[in-house]
Amino acid sequence: MKLNQVTVGCVDYDRSAAFYRQLGLTQIVDSPPRYARFETPTGETFSIHAVEKTGAQTTMIYFECDDLDEVIADLQSEGITFDTGPTDQSWGWREARLRDPAGNPICLFYGGSNRRFPPWRIDNLTTEKGNEK
Repeated sequence: MKLNQVTVGCVDYDRSAAFYRQLGLTQIVDSPPRYARFETPTGETFSIHAVEKTGAQTTMIYFECDDLDEVIADLQSEGITFDTGPTDQSWGWREARLRDPAGNPICLFYGGSNRRFPPWRIDNLTTEKGNEK
């Protein structure tokens, strides 16, 4: 099984599409005013879909950045506001948090091998650490 994409609601299509392009995603589908799909540099996809209003936010969107501090500094210089700056977490990730124009929470992070192989991982039988794809 593969995860195809994640889709979040947006209340302002143009503003949300511009926001995700500014984050560095490449827009690959443009169906205004209802739907847009984006691709990361490594091929994962992410979408926005127009809604009348968003509800209570229960999902966090994570985008991993190998050069997290540099990415955040660049985005801040372009006017993107972060709720929290880069912070080392006890689970071995470095994270910064922000919200998209619809209020969806986003975490830009660097997890390295701890993303897939944290010390508390319960199943290391199928893939050895260091051989992740």
